[in-house]
Amino acid sequence: MNKKLYSPLIFELSHKGRNADALPHYEYSKDPIENLQQNLLRQADLTLPEVDEPTVVRHYTNSSNNNFGVDTGFYPLGSCTMKYNPKVNEAMVSHAKIANLHPAQPINTMQGALRLYHSLEKYLAEIGGMAEFTLNPFAGAHGEYTGLMVIRAYHQSRGDSARTRVIVPDSAHGTNPASAAMAGYEIVEVKSLSDGTINVDDLRSKLDNSIAAVMMTNPNTVGMFEKAIPTIADLVHSAGALLYYDGANLNPLLGVARPGDMGFDVMHINLHKTFSTPHGGGGPGAGPVGVRKGLEEFLPNPRVVENNDGSFDIHYSEGAFGRVSAWLGNFSVYIKALAYILTLGGEGLAKVGPLATLNANYIMHSLKDLYELPISGPCKHEFVFDGLRDKSTGVTTLHVAKALLDYGFHAPTIYFPLLFHESLMIEPTETETPETLDAFIEVMREIALKASAEPDKIKSAPYSTPISHPDEDEAALNPIVTYRQLCNNTI
Repeated sequence: MNKKLYSPLIFELSHKGRNADALPHYEYSKDPIENLQQNLLRQADLTLPEVDEPTVVRHYTNSSNNNFGVDTGFYPLGSCTMKYNPKVNEAMVSHAKIANLHPAQPINTMQGALRLYHSLEKYLAEIGGMAEFTLNPFAGAHGEYTGLMVIRAYHQSRGDSARTRVIVPDSAHGTNPASAAMAGYEIVEVKSLSDGTINVDDLRSKLDNSIAAVMMTNPNTVGMFEKAIPTIADLVHSAGALLYYDGANLNPLLGVARPGDMGFDVMHINLHKTFSTPHGGGGPGAGPVGVRKGLEEFLPNPRVVENNDGSFDIHYSEGAFGRVSAWLGNFSVYIKALAYILTLGGEGLAKVGPLATLNANYIMHSLKDLYELPISGPCKHEFVFDGLRDKSTGVTTLHVAKALLDYGFHAPTIYFPLLFHESLMIEPTETETPETLDAFIEVMREIALKASAEPDKIKSAPYSTPISHPDEDEAALNPIVTYRQLCNNTI
């Protein structure tokens, strides 16, 4: 493997006097800089790189080649569902009649957009087994917060102010307790069994009239289906609490089961995950929230409603707990999700869950002789290895993840969930071909075998990246976020 040369920063390519513009000098005719207050003026020249146009283009083009995404390779992030985004989705979003819309324009000029919004709500309600959805939340965690505020409003409407706590499994996504705390609740942790499913006996002991809700992911965080869900739903409802569905793992249920039919009262969907807007780089996302019949009035404002004449309007409900976005959320994500749903249709959507489950089990069974599988039995969309079976080499999950980069694969999620010391969490999704899965399996096997035969070679990987082994602790504790010129140490 050839070591990739270090890519210099744009400041390091700078040469005084060079520029990439040919614009005429423009004198401001009004409000000259001299009229500005002195405390608003920079006291020294702004230090910017001085480079010619070819250097700029080549620098940022080369830098972009260091990025990784689902368009460049396999991205098996467990718990994140990084599936391929069909290009027809992007074509729809960039269409002028959609891209040029403005949320402040008159309602009668945006009827098509509101119809799209309303249609997606109805599709999601059917998929989730819920009565109604709001698309306003901007992300999954934002959806969790929204759903919990709906639950709070529901209990308050009944005059039940004693419910101040939310139960969260010890295997849950970290956003669950964080969202509950943001909504003003105290967190109660429920223990998991060895397969990551909820310990029903422990749950039963913690249900009382102080519990507002129980948050669950099904399949759970280690990819196992919660078989006791009917019993759990009965226990939660008997205690007067509501059951919340974290939709991060909805993908394997498509075409197979619906959270609403399992007894969940409130749910969110990570629209950017399950419905194909890969969310690397922090966005954009969408976390629509659905509720069972009887909870619709508590959903946040505003809401899109269909009038008797078939037109659409914006409605504000007096029972809503408030609002969570400036308008109606990330519209571009909705368009891509709707395009994805309409492209697949009911028949295609029914294949998503089974194919995602098949792909995950195929990889799991192909690697379990070399990687330690702490939970036996069929998984759903994802599974977790507890590092390599051969522990004598000192090769860790981090070493395996770094070694994968040399083969053109993004690493799976590592060291999550926290149930296992060397967690390596793999989710292939339904969009990958058998050839891609086989190539990944072959590389994973090669890494495992090399780890036993030549452990130092794996520990020293990757060899093909600009930076190979940074000090992760130092980078986290003391990040360098600006370029300081060596000559005068100024920014």
